[in-house]
Amino acid sequence: MSIAASLFTPSPPSFSLLPPPSITPKFPFHLHLHLRLSSSATSLRHTRPSPFLALSAGGDGGDINGNNNNNSGGGGGDDDNGKHGSGGDENAGDKNRKEAMIVLAEAGRSTESLPKDLAAAIQAGRIPGSVVERFLGLEKSGLMRWLMQFGGFKERLLADDLFLAKVAMECGVGIFTKTAAEYERRRENFFKELEIVFADVVMAVIADFMLVYLPAPTVSLRPPLAVTAGAISKFFYSCPDNAFQIALPGTSYSLLQRLGAIGRNGAKLFAVGTTSSLVGTAITNAFINARKVVDSSAADEVENVPILSTSVAYGVYMAVSSNLRYQVLAGVIEQRILEPLLHQHKLMLSATCFVVRTGNTFLGSLLWVDYARLVGIQKAHEENNADR
Repeated sequence: MSIAASLFTPSPPSFSLLPPPSITPKFPFHLHLHLRLSSSATSLRHTRPSPFLALSAGGDGGDINGNNNNNSGGGGGDDDNGKHGSGGDENAGDKNRKEAMIVLAEAGRSTESLPKDLAAAIQAGRIPGSVVERFLGLEKSGLMRWLMQFGGFKERLLADDLFLAKVAMECGVGIFTKTAAEYERRRENFFKELEIVFADVVMAVIADFMLVYLPAPTVSLRPPLAVTAGAISKFFYSCPDNAFQIALPGTSYSLLQRLGAIGRNGAKLFAVGTTSSLVGTAITNAFINARKVVDSSAADEVENVPILSTSVAYGVYMAVSSNLRYQVLAGVIEQRILEPLLHQHKLMLSATCFVVRTGNTFLGSLLWVDYARLVGIQKAHEENNADR
């Protein structure tokens, strides 16, 4: 008010005779005041959250630990590369990039010291600070640093730092649980059907790793598709690796894209199941033929396992039963339920995951025996004796 009074209070009578240059020194002051107000207004508009953010949060974006994030934009359309957009929410990308750069600055690192795919994702605003923080933590381990040289492992370790432990759990308990399940179903016929049991265990061990690897949630670092890519390639490029995984801030997945993840993993697991079964049954038949040569009395007791029908049946089983069970296990039970509850208690989380995965593996073995008998590729020993 005092400034305004000094500017506009009438002067002595000489005021009207004052030459124009005497007014000029006050003009920059008014201009300076106007610029400060404009700058403040601009800053206020920049920091004020857009009312469209709350309306466009159609996705389930969250941070790497599964916590919800209010700046996660809703699902937008696909771009030219088929990558799922963020519904025009540029603030989410800016926030991700700012968080990531703060984490790097605190660690004394720059984007030039990071892998090219991770650095590109940070510059594009697709990676929040929590992912960069996890990468820097994993990089301290020599084994993890070596594994993150491979893109698939890097994407899965950045989404779940217990991924490697889960692989070890699955493969470690695979032989024991598969064998126990076979014995539970066959009981007194277990040793009489040992060749079939062996084939089942071999198939299971070969497939165990892929069952953990393929449906695992990921942080996508894939480069953009070529402009000439077809519509189908663009669609599956935009699908998540796990149908139920939590989307990162600024992205979301439509129902169709999540269904596409189930179909894509189902096709991959069909190929894995069929191939592993071919290997397993071939080994089993070689073992049976060797046994017949050594023991001539075993020629009438054991028969070769049908390779083609067993392999196709196992591929279908993995594409349907195994695919759905492991998608739910990794994307719902572990990422959405267990990790938010126990993310501060890694030991307890690992133990709980071990119990859940062991139960799932045992259940899968039981379902496989029933399915194999249902489609007719395996028969109980009593039925074989009755046919002779």
